[in-house]
Amino acid sequence: MTGAATFGSSCQVLRTGEISSRLWVAMLAALWMLAAPGMQAQSSKVSDYDVKAAYLFNFGRFVEWPAAGETDKRGAFTFCILGPDPFGPNLDHLLAGETINGRSLIVKRISNAQDSAGCQVLFMSREEEGRVTKIIETLNQEAVLTVSDIPEFAKHGGMIQFVVEQNRVRFEVNLDATQRAGLILSSDLLKVATAVKRGHGD
Repeated sequence: MTGAATFGSSCQVLRTGEISSRLWVAMLAALWMLAAPGMQAQSSKVSDYDVKAAYLFNFGRFVEWPAAGETDKRGAFTFCILGPDPFGPNLDHLLAGETINGRSLIVKRISNAQDSAGCQVLFMSREEEGRVTKIIETLNQEAVLTVSDIPEFAKHGGMIQFVVEQNRVRFEVNLDATQRAGLILSSDLLKVATAVKRGHGD
């Protein structure tokens, strides 16, 4: 029951009244997996980055990418981390054995934006703050969902920015950026966002 107890303590970051039922169920399932025996998170309460890992997984499930070729559809769904990895092994554990639209999930660590080919979700670590604008320009409307907890990430053209409000991990969406890349965000996801920005610098 250690995992269950640990998982229960993590629920303080979210409330059912603040999140759509479908995404809430998905988040609970992801956090439960992180709190299962053998996971690093079981030794203490689930951290902010464990919650962010669960969000990343569900972003993949609640975002629609442009139609890809048959080869891409059969390939792995790739979550990339640009810069130093703040998740440790927990993101790998969370995604192990899971699928999105029938595609297996993998985590790829990269050191520069030029290595992002094949990434569906790209998380930028805080250490990349000084290069955000250049990285966004390098991606240049590629069909890659960019996510980060860098301050003002959405303002600089990032698609989803993690924020902490009242000790809860939440996120903002730059809808213009996602639309330029041809990504379609589920209404369930948009309802959960603390803010949906529709213009550069809003």
